[in-house]
Amino acid sequence: MKKLAFALLFMMSAPVLADVGVSIAVGEPGFYGRIDIGGYPPPQLIYGQPVIVVPTERRYAPIYLRVPPGFERHWERHCHEYRACGRPVYFVRDRWYRDVYSPRYRERHRMDRREDRGRRGEGHDRGYRDDNRERDYRH
Repeated sequence: MKKLAFALLFMMSAPVLADVGVSIAVGEPGFYGRIDIGGYPPPQLIYGQPVIVVPTERRYAPIYLRVPPGFERHWERHCHEYRACGRPVYFVRDRWYRDVYSPRYRERHRMDRREDRGRRGEGHDRGYRDDNRERDYRH
């Protein structure tokens, strides 16, 4: 009986223990992380040279990151959060991200979603709606 009571108590408290996650995507104001600058105006950078915390023999292409204020000054403390300790990193200016990158990114991806919706709707029920109804009701 005690085991049953414990199991019921545990099951009732399980939703309370569940992690609640919040997702923030590229282009939104609270996003920090790697951004793809292909097809966008050249970014305004915090430092002119890439920052590398752990030099490696392997050559990596540089990545562009938007990080919270102050992270770039103490990058050695934060590079592991972005999996970028051995990579050359350019830090983009927050203003450029907000005023140039983010609006264009959202507009570009809004258009992509509209095009996808249009393609999914094309022919989805073509030939079914009218033809089958007429055929079923003629008998």
